[in-house]
Amino acid sequence: MSEDFIIGKHVYGSLYGIDKEKAWDEEYLRNLILRAVEASGATLMDLRSWRVEGEKGGVSVIALVLESHLALHTWPEYGYATFDAYTCGEKADPWKAWDLVLRELKPKYYTVHYTDRSQKPIPYEEA
Repeated sequence: MSEDFIIGKHVYGSLYGIDKEKAWDEEYLRNLILRAVEASGATLMDLRSWRVEGEKGGVSVIALVLESHLALHTWPEYGYATFDAYTCGEKADPWKAWDLVLRELKPKYYTVHYTDRSQKPIPYEEA
């Protein structure tokens, strides 16, 4: 692989019909994201979480990893969550993080998307 080639893998999706109690459990969700980081093979730099009360509140957990980030946001009153895992480099695998989150939160339905964010510079040539 050429040194000037950047590998970027981005998995993101929505989870519908998740358990309301799990969606409010900040400590459980922090632990889930820590396990997702480990499963992906990424290197944890920092982990932050917030709990916002109210009807449209929920919990957000963000892991800053050397390779980029993993982020989980929940809206318990709606039984809804979003998960985003973006990693750079050959080592980390965001699909492994996605699979773990899916198995743990057990949504009734989900959507998942993948974007190859790899970048190989293209020389600019004037027309």
